[in-house]
Amino acid sequence: MNNIGGFIWQCALVFAAALRLATPLTFAAMGGVISEKSGVVNIGLEGMMTIGCFFGVLGSHFYGPIFGIFLGALAGAVIGLVHAFLCINLRSNQIISGVAINLFTTALAVFLVGKIFNTGNQTDPVPGIQNLPNSLSKIPIIGSFLTQINYFVILAIVIVLLLIFLLYRTKLGLRIRAVGEHPKAADTLGINVYKIRYLCVILSGALAGLGGVALTLGSTPLYREGMVAGRGYIALGAVIFGNWKPKNAALGCLLFAFAEALEIQLQSIVRVPTEIYYMIPYVIVLIVLIGFIGKTTPPLADGEPYVK
Repeated sequence: MNNIGGFIWQCALVFAAALRLATPLTFAAMGGVISEKSGVVNIGLEGMMTIGCFFGVLGSHFYGPIFGIFLGALAGAVIGLVHAFLCINLRSNQIISGVAINLFTTALAVFLVGKIFNTGNQTDPVPGIQNLPNSLSKIPIIGSFLTQINYFVILAIVIVLLLIFLLYRTKLGLRIRAVGEHPKAADTLGINVYKIRYLCVILSGALAGLGGVALTLGSTPLYREGMVAGRGYIALGAVIFGNWKPKNAALGCLLFAFAEALEIQLQSIVRVPTEIYYMIPYVIVLIVLIGFIGKTTPPLADGEPYVK
């Protein structure tokens, strides 16, 4: 009986770790969903997460973690504004714009680390967001589990539910989907296509920036070069895997995070080179995407600049 209880507790720990690891991915994936629902491809999620990581740490360093959350989301929104201007006004190639943003933000973060913190490629540790209070452990059955997750997990779940409500239960959501499917038809009905797309891409940047904040202040409260490590691309893979739907994209993030959590547990059980374990989440992304090629349908106008 004790063995069964221990096994259940280990499974609960792996699931709690998967939720924590899925949280940054979920924020970024929700940003990808709302941007592409409006017709703008956002390959720049990686860079927006990176800039959110750094400015979240910077804000927490000076004024505490709450300000860090705000500053990280704001920094992501500013980068989203840049992406929107390039793609909507200048009608640049959306893929190239996103890749350029990823390169620029990585270099910018490294430059600012050296200038502000006077260190190599890593900031000083800063105050982070703690797990849920230990007093919740008194709740029967789920209490001990709740103390293993942090407030970002709760916020991510709320964001997913709000985005589902926004897209499928409100007039604004209908307009967003109309702009992503048939922008010319939406324009003839008096919907401002440019305004809707700007709003969605800026919100996409804010959510991706919030994902970067969750990665630092919610897990490792410092910034170091390369710490996003492709999570923006995994979030983009989850968007495709989820068929551009918030709920499915969130479940895709949880799947990839579960693979990463399992990788951490397996390292203490099976002795193989650590590089093999690091490959697991990315291999799963590739397998899932290969399996779903041709089975997903993006918004019809996704990636197409609109000329009034």
